[in-house]
Amino acid sequence: MTHTARRIGRSLALVLPVVLVLSGTLAVTMVPWADNSPSQILTASAEDVSVPAKPHAAQDVLRDRLLGEIRQGEEPGDVLTHLQQEVDKRPSLAEHCVGIARALGRAAVDAYGPTKAQSFARPVCDTSYASGVASMG
Repeated sequence: MTHTARRIGRSLALVLPVVLVLSGTLAVTMVPWADNSPSQILTASAEDVSVPAKPHAAQDVLRDRLLGEIRQGEEPGDVLTHLQQEVDKRPSLAEHCVGIARALGRAAVDAYGPTKAQSFARPVCDTSYASGVASMG
């Protein structure tokens, strides 16, 4: 390579990143972020993002189902029995039992108040249900 070609290469190596950064910065400052006209709104997805994603993990599905049972008026004691039955059927859920039982305790306080919620306590997942009740009471 000749001396001139090396000098041009070094100059480009120094100048090109600066030009790219400045042009990117200028491009961002030119975007009318605050303009809410329909032609300027950027959409991330065609789907409605206000709808929560459905849980896929078995423990999330179970927790949501059991919380729904409490919200629909089923007694927390019966729901705790359902939790124990599910853990017995699928031992892989045992590691999530504590978190689910606490969530059930909190939901029971919301539905029944702390005193009545505590009356439903059962020895499911140690004392996790009671811990959930106590954290809300």
